[in-house]
Amino acid sequence: MDSFADLMFTDAVSAYQKADGSYERFQKSYQNRFKGDLDEDAKAFIESRTSFYMASQNSDGWPYVQHRGGPAGFLKVIGPTRIGFADYPGNRQFVTQGNLDADGRVALILMDYPRQARLKLLGHATMMAASADYALAKELEQENGPRPERLVVIDVAAMDWNCPKYIEPRFTEAEIAKMMAPRIEALSTRNQQLEAEISALKQGMGKQNDS
Repeated sequence: MDSFADLMFTDAVSAYQKADGSYERFQKSYQNRFKGDLDEDAKAFIESRTSFYMASQNSDGWPYVQHRGGPAGFLKVIGPTRIGFADYPGNRQFVTQGNLDADGRVALILMDYPRQARLKLLGHATMMAASADYALAKELEQENGPRPERLVVIDVAAMDWNCPKYIEPRFTEAEIAKMMAPRIEALSTRNQQLEAEISALKQGMGKQNDS
């Protein structure tokens, strides 16, 4: 992979950094930053996501951001610097597919709201019919999911972890249920105990009334 700075810090961007006084700091910090293959942290993060955002650009220069979601693992690491996912029938607008025909460059943002973590990826994307590569389709399809219509493969050109500042923690229903499970179990146990005590008291009062 290339350095994220080499691709994103253009002359215009660098000019603003120099005016701000941050240029030298970024040049130093990005000198050897994330230039190799995807590391284990990045792989684990990518394959544990349940959604991501992908930006492409049309022939007129307009950017387009698409959301993709699925069960954890739907976005897969399939090579040292390659990721992919199965694409299923959507709204039939084909905006991203049309954009990729003209320019395969994409930018992805992957979020972990509970941990306030964010991974940015730059890459070259290819979209193909699922029927074009049966082995790849089997590798990318979701377990027990529908048959994919298309396959998207992205050769990652650069990556960067973003600052957690301003990321508000958010939780899915499954994450909330997992966090609350011990408390709910304790409350359920206590409720059963109280119901048993109430039942015993009622039985005692009934015996008193019978006497």
